[in-house]
This record gives sequence, structure tokens and C-alpha cells, in this order.
Amino acid sequence: MFTGIIEECGQVQALQMIGSVLKLSIKADKVCHEVQIGDSISVDGVCLTVVGLKEKVLSFDVIRQTSGLTTLKNLKYGDFVNLERALKIGDRLGGHFVTGHIDCLGVVRSKKQLRGNWEIGVGIPAAFLKFVLKKGSVAIDGISLTIADVKCGTLFVCVIPHTLKMTTLGRKTVGKKVNIELDILAKRSAL
Repeated sequence: MFTGIIEECGQVQALQMIGSVLKLSIKADKVCHEVQIGDSISVDGVCLTVVGLKEKVLSFDVIRQTSGLTTLKNLKYGDFVNLERALKIGDRLGGHFVTGHIDCLGVVRSKKQLRGNWEIGVGIPAAFLKFVLKKGSVAIDGISLTIADVKCGTLFVCVIPHTLKMTTLGRKTVGKKVNIELDILAKRSAL
């Protein structure tokens, strides 16, 4: 379980397919602190298990199903990813409950500056729109955000400059795919 409050952007150091498993290594400074083999880390919103840790490089095994349903399949050497360690009992919950189980891929449809903040529009498949609530929460690449509006199959979030600077959202351009996890409470109430 995560909160969607990104701790740092890590950088992809290695990618290798061995059989049907993607071996992924990510350099991280802050997130490596107090991490052990077997711990869960959110990587661009995807819950992955640490299988190796050496000199501030985290290693993960990503199965074909996970890579196939997420943006992890598109990663390249040097790319940056959002990282968050799993929530500890007693920690502050600054975002919302994020499981790390991606519901669908979205596509950045618009990105524009509005009075010092940014509005980002993300298109998602129609089947998932019933779980999107105005003023509800969404995790985009693991980042906890509030949905400002929903129009024509697009959800809109307003993002402060700090969030753009501290996450990969600042690097996302129109047409880029993103991992979407819809709010678990919204999904529950829509059933």
C-alpha cells in the first residue's frame, strides 16, 4: 500500500529480458534507505518487489503480465521513474490509498499552464470512466492527484509546479502513455 506521494525520481540503469522476465535496475538515493530484499516499491505507480540492492541500485523482476499492462515495457536506459516506498503504520497519509495495481493506461491529451499551475488532461478507456469522480483521487504514474474535471473521456488534474519538478510529470508530453490507478474507494462505491 502506498500514498501516491513520490519520494524521488530514480533513473533506469539496466533493462534485460531473461525469458519472459524483465530484469529492471533503478538508481535511487533516498528510496534505498531502510529498504530490504522483498520490500515493495512503487515504480511509476506499479508495485514491484525488490530482488536486489547494491550501491543505491534497486533491482526488480517484472513478469510479462505486469510489463505488458503498464508503461514499464516502454522504459529505456536513462529514463526517470517515480519512486515511493510502501506505507508504514504510523506514517502520515498525505495522498490517498494507492495499491500499485494499475487499472489501465492513459494518454496525455493536453498540458497547459493556468495561472502558475498546470492542467493536464489524460484520456482513459471508456470502460473505466464510471470510476472517475470529479474531486476524487487518481494515481497517475503513482502520483496522487485530485480530479478537477471529467469531459469527453478525459480526466483533468491541476498540478502545482512543485509536483511537476519532483515527479516525472514535468517530462511528460502530449501523446505519452501513463499508468492509471483509479481510487480504490471510488471503484468500491461504483460496484
